[in-house]
Amino acid sequence: MIVVVAPGQGSQKPGFLEPWLADPQLAELLGSLSAAADVDLVAHGTTSDADTIRDTAVAQPLIVAAGILTARALFDRVDRARVAGVAGHSVGEFTAAAVSGVLTDTDAVALVAERGRAMAEAATQAETGMSAVLGGDQAELLARLDELGLEPANYNGGGQIVVAGELTALAALAEQPPAKARVIPLQVAGAFHTRHMQPAVERLRTAASAVTTADPDLTLWTNHDGSVVTEGARFVDLMVGQVSSPVRWDATMESFSAAGITGLIELAPAGALTGLAKRALRGVPSVAITTPDDLQAAVDLIEGAA
Repeated sequence: MIVVVAPGQGSQKPGFLEPWLADPQLAELLGSLSAAADVDLVAHGTTSDADTIRDTAVAQPLIVAAGILTARALFDRVDRARVAGVAGHSVGEFTAAAVSGVLTDTDAVALVAERGRAMAEAATQAETGMSAVLGGDQAELLARLDELGLEPANYNGGGQIVVAGELTALAALAEQPPAKARVIPLQVAGAFHTRHMQPAVERLRTAASAVTTADPDLTLWTNHDGSVVTEGARFVDLMVGQVSSPVRWDATMESFSAAGITGLIELAPAGALTGLAKRALRGVPSVAITTPDDLQAAVDLIEGAA
């Protein structure tokens, strides 16, 4: 049982789509996704610098488009019915929605582009940010967050929680972290997955109401609580609400384990989720697809699970 996963924001690197565009069909697909997003994803995936693609309004459609391209290339080589299911981390849920048939490729990218713009705008309303907290006691950390007015944003498993809120409070956390915990500031524009993103939720909900959904034709796990969602409209509703609520990737991985997953494949821009899986799903083989050269290893993993 192989699960396909899609990464979230922060995984992108300058030029990472360059090798994929040697395939004319993928180049054409990226062009159509660029038009749907009203963002030049070809330039941002090949020539734009790190600062440009760090912009939330650029990063989110770029990451989702990359995952869609990768999935298309993978399933051109192996029957998609042979994978056990799909999930995405944060913005990667839009990739998962496309891969599972809940949204069309173009609707997924158009909707996530609106998400990126809405979250970027919400982030200008206050001086906020995010930090990764590694190690320490979770209960102690959550109590400290309450003291400082911070919120847990991503429960990533493997002893990692990303927290978010006002920059002054994040600085105070770094100065006095919980015992045995390390606080690492992240290069992001705002406090994603917290109350600070509530204005973006309302804007995204309006955009999502105009999109047609279908029920998934692959098993589809949600970051909301790690459960399987069988109704497309419900999944989109959870994606909208997730903008201001925590990502429970820890629960998603626990569900993988309970389902008996025997392998994990991460779509481009890959690396973060396979890293988390090595700590939380010990012994489960994984493949990170970063370039077309990695596709054969992914195919082999799927075919070997038959």
